Amino acid sequence: MHVLVLPKWYPALPDPQLGDFIRKQMLAVATLHRVSVVYACPVANLDQPFQEVLDTASGAWELCCHYRPSTSPVAPLRRLKNWLRYRRAMNSGIGRLLRERGRPDLVHAHILTRPVYMAWLLSRAWHVPFVASEQSSAHLNGAWRRQAWTARWMDRWLLRQAVCTTAVSPHLARAMAQAGLGRHHAVVPNVVPGMEVPLPPAGPATHFLVVADLVDATKNVGGVLRAMAAARQHGHDLRLEIVGDGIDRASLQGLAEQLGLAPRITWHGRLPQSAVLPVMARTGTVIINSNYETFSVVTGEALASGKPVIATRCGGPEAFISADNGLLIPVADDQALCDAMLHMVQHHGRYAPATIRASVGRRFSRQAVAQGFDAVYRQTTANEH
Repeated sequence: MHVLVLPKWYPALPDPQLGDFIRKQMLAVATLHRVSVVYACPVANLDQPFQEVLDTASGAWELCCHYRPSTSPVAPLRRLKNWLRYRRAMNSGIGRLLRERGRPDLVHAHILTRPVYMAWLLSRAWHVPFVASEQSSAHLNGAWRRQAWTARWMDRWLLRQAVCTTAVSPHLARAMAQAGLGRHHAVVPNVVPGMEVPLPPAGPATHFLVVADLVDATKNVGGVLRAMAAARQHGHDLRLEIVGDGIDRASLQGLAEQLGLAPRITWHGRLPQSAVLPVMARTGTVIINSNYETFSVVTGEALASGKPVIATRCGGPEAFISADNGLLIPVADDQALCDAMLHMVQHHGRYAPATIRASVGRRFSRQAVAQGFDAVYRQTTANEH
């Protein structure tokens, strides 16, 4: 089956990490189907108004159509110009797709709103079905509901036109169904990377790791620092590594100083995934203290590395965590996190790395994700006929 993928986020010139989880899903699908990706992406300070970059080395046909966004100070005019430039970039990419690859059998849009609108237009023009997938935390943190009613109406209408809507977790699927977003909801998770590398040793029981954007309203890294300070009062020499950066880094470093934790924390800043896994390999336990998550790739990466995880019940990690591989705690509960850290220090030996890795290998591998979308595509095309 020839599947056209239209993502809102995808690794490209301005940010090679943006939407990497979508790319991993689609490269998994490319092991079973013929996948073409057309991604229209704004790039500030682009040397030319439009630029196309094609990559075929990954097993999929990936075309990034960069365009220079408007800098008009008049917001309505800027939005109009950007929409027209987006459409021009998309039309150019679709034209090249048709010339080089032919007409697709199915269109798969990722993330509202523009890609889903384009998928609807193309499905009507080509008389093929389209599928829409969501991964945005906007459906969990209230951001989507704070949009204008016209925008919400349009999103609901667009997703009703899709034959099927997918989400990366049951929690996100339920939230979308409750909001009236989509008719039929299937859950297809992200690909959990790291299964192919040798399993590292268990790591020190007193060493913890956080991998997160340093945006405290979302990731609550401040709660990790407060819980760590409280746990140290029980006589344990705890260590913490933090991978990530963001708007709250300076304030979090200040909080670490106030709590007397600065000598025991390593701040790595942003790292590519190839550098994150070695850091994860040498830690003892990974902490996910988020206020909400649609999936939590970091949880999956940690478990694939054989590391137990302490995670909040924030929407995503519940799909992963069991008594054999970690602990679930309430959201925004510093005392519960402190208690969980102490538990890990005292009982770390109970968590066998091989058992932890096995808990994710069956459900979140490339093969499992490819088969999940394959089932959605086959059902979608069967319904259309």
